[in-house]
Amino acid sequence: MKIVKIGNRPVGDSHPCFIIAEAGSNHNGKLQQALKLIDVAAKSGADAVKFQLFRADRLYVGAAGSADYLKAGKSIYDIIKDMEMPAAWLPKIVRHCRKRGIMFMCSSFDEQSLELINRFTPVHKIASYESNHLPFIKKVAGKGKPAIMSTGASPIDEVRESVKAFCSTGNRKLILMQCTAKYPAPAWAMNLRAIAAMKKEFGLPVGLSDHSMDPYVAPIAAIALGANALEKHFTLSRKMKGPDHKFALEPGELAAMVKAVRQAEAALGNGKKIVLPEEKELYLFAKRAVHATKAIRRGEKFAVHNVAVLRPGKVKRGVHPRYYEKLLGKKAKRSIAPWQGIQKGDF
Repeated sequence: MKIVKIGNRPVGDSHPCFIIAEAGSNHNGKLQQALKLIDVAAKSGADAVKFQLFRADRLYVGAAGSADYLKAGKSIYDIIKDMEMPAAWLPKIVRHCRKRGIMFMCSSFDEQSLELINRFTPVHKIASYESNHLPFIKKVAGKGKPAIMSTGASPIDEVRESVKAFCSTGNRKLILMQCTAKYPAPAWAMNLRAIAAMKKEFGLPVGLSDHSMDPYVAPIAAIALGANALEKHFTLSRKMKGPDHKFALEPGELAAMVKAVRQAEAALGNGKKIVLPEEKELYLFAKRAVHATKAIRRGEKFAVHNVAVLRPGKVKRGVHPRYYEKLLGKKAKRSIAPWQGIQKGDF
C-alpha cells in the first residue's frame, strides 16, 4: 500500500494512526477560543488540529432554506455565515500551533480559500460534500501537496471518480476517510468495514472521519480494522452554542481517545506469533516439559511410571512434550533425580 507523507510524518500501514483533532468552527468567531482549542488539541497528543475556512456565498445557494437535522429554524446560509472564520486569523493560529508543537490543518471549500491556506498547511483536506466537486479536487491536487478526502454520503462509484480526478493531475498523495454524514452518527451507521474495502480497492491509506459521540467505540474498532488516520470533532464544552458542539468531544474525552488509540495500536502488535519478552517468565515457569517423577538409574528405561509432562516451575525445564512418546522405552544415559527435566542427551 502507498505511504503518504504529511510533512515528516508517514501515513499508512505499519505507521501510527495520524490523529486529527477537528476544531472546525467551534471557535464561535472568537480568536482566543480558537487558540484555546489548539492548546487542548496539543495537550491531548493529537498529531494535528484542523480548522475550516469557508464563505457562505461559495457554499450554498442563497435560497437553500433550513437543514432539518439542525432543528434551528434558521436558514443554513445564515448559520454558515455566522460560523465563518476570518482569514486574518490564519497567521496567528499557525504561529500558535507551532508554539504548541502541533500540526496546523484547515479544510478549504472553494478555490479562494484553498489559495489562502495553501502556504500555511502541509496537507489539504477535502470535506465529504466537496468530494464530488471534481474541478475543485483537481485544483487541490494541483498544489502538489498530500490531501485527505472524506467520503461521507458517497457511493463507491463516486469515490472512484473523485480518486481518478485527483490522480489525473499526477499527484497520488491521497488519503481517503470513511465517514458517515450524520451528526451525531449512531454506531450502527458507521460502516467501518468500508475502511478495509477502500484500502483494498485503491491501494491508498484510508482512515475514519468520526461523527459519533463515543470517544472509544468507533476509533478503536477502526484501528483494529487498519485505519491509517482518524479525525474527531472536539470542543471546549458541549454546552456552547453552535451546530458542531453537541456531537464533539470535550477536552478530557479527546485526550482519553488519543491515549486509547495509541494503546490499541500497541495491543495490535506486529502479527508475528512468538514468545514475547513479557511472556518469558511464565513460558519457563508454566509451559509443560518432560520431567522425571521419581529417581531413574542409568540404563533404566523411561516409562509412564517414571516420567511425565509437567509444569517445571523453577526447576530446569526438560525437553518439549513432543519428545515424550519418543523417549518411552529408551534407556537413560545418566542417573536422574526426581523432578529433574529430561534433556536431549539423556536418551
